[in-house]
Amino acid sequence: MTQFITDAEVAARLDPATAVRAIRDALLAAYRGRLVAPPRVAAPLAGGRLVLTAGQLTGEWYGFRSYDTFGHAEGEQVVALHEAGTGRVRAIAVGEEIGSRRTGALGGVAVDVLARPDAATLGVIGAGGQAWAQVWAIAAVRRLREVTVFCRTPAGREKFAARVRAELGIPARPVSTAPAAVRDRDIVVLATTSPTPVISAADLSPGSHLNTVGHKQVGRAEFGPDLLDRADLLVTDSLTQAGAYDPPMLATVGAYAGRLRGLGAVLAGALPGRTTADQVTVFCAVGLAGSEAFLLDRLTRSGADG
Repeated sequence: MTQFITDAEVAARLDPATAVRAIRDALLAAYRGRLVAPPRVAAPLAGGRLVLTAGQLTGEWYGFRSYDTFGHAEGEQVVALHEAGTGRVRAIAVGEEIGSRRTGALGGVAVDVLARPDAATLGVIGAGGQAWAQVWAIAAVRRLREVTVFCRTPAGREKFAARVRAELGIPARPVSTAPAAVRDRDIVVLATTSPTPVISAADLSPGSHLNTVGHKQVGRAEFGPDLLDRADLLVTDSLTQAGAYDPPMLATVGAYAGRLRGLGAVLAGALPGRTTADQVTVFCAVGLAGSEAFLLDRLTRSGADG
C-alpha cells in the first residue's frame, strides 16, 4: 500500500540527526556509484517551468521530486518513491518539508565535515524555510552557543530568532545588518533569494565555515567572487549538477574552474577537508538529485519499523 506523507507528518516524524545520517549515506552512495544522480531537468510551460530531479539507488528504488516556478502562494512539491523490482509506488510526500529538510541536512553534513570541531556560533542571513532547515540540522552536529540572524524585515528576524529559542533551546538574537549577523561567527549560512551579494568576504572571520543555499550563478548570486577568492576549500554536494547550470555556476568558471570538490569524496576520505583551524571553507549546496527520495525512503522505513 502506498504511504502518503504530509508536511505535518514530516515535521513531526523526522528528527535532524536522522536526516543528517540519511543524507550522509546518500552522499556516500552517490560517490561510490550506487546512487544514480543526474542533473535536474526542466520543462518550459506557459508562465513558468516544471522542474524534475530524479535518482535511483541501484537494486532498491528509484524516485523523483517535482516542483514548479510559477510562484503560486500554495504551490506544492511532490516526492515519489518507486520499488525497483516492481515499479510500485511505495510512498508519496506532498509539500515542501522533504525538500527543505533535505537541503538543511546537506548543510548539516557539510558543517559536520568542514567546520571546526569547536564551532559554536552561527550567523544566518535569511529567515525563511531554507534558513530554518539549516539551523535545525546544524544544531544536530554542533553544540551551538548562539545564533544571530538578519533578514530585510525586523519582524521576520525577530520571529526567526524567537523560533530558534523556542524550538531548539539555543540563544538567538536578531541583528540590524548582514555584516553584524556573520561577524565573528564560526559558521555562516546564506539562505536568501537575493540575486546580488549580501555580504563581502571581509565580513568572514578566519577559520569560519559558510553554507550558501541561494542563487550562485554568474550574474545572479547571493555572494561575490571575493568570497570564492577568500575560500581555502570550495565544496559542493553534486559536481554533476554544479556543472549543469545555465548560466554557469560562479564557482565553476574562470579562475575557479577545477577548484570545486565533492562533499561525498571528502566524506569518503578520498579528498582532504579542513586541514588547519584558520582555513575558510565554503559549501555550495546545489541539491544532490535523488536525495529527497533517499530521505523519503529512510523516513517511511523508520515509520514502518516503529
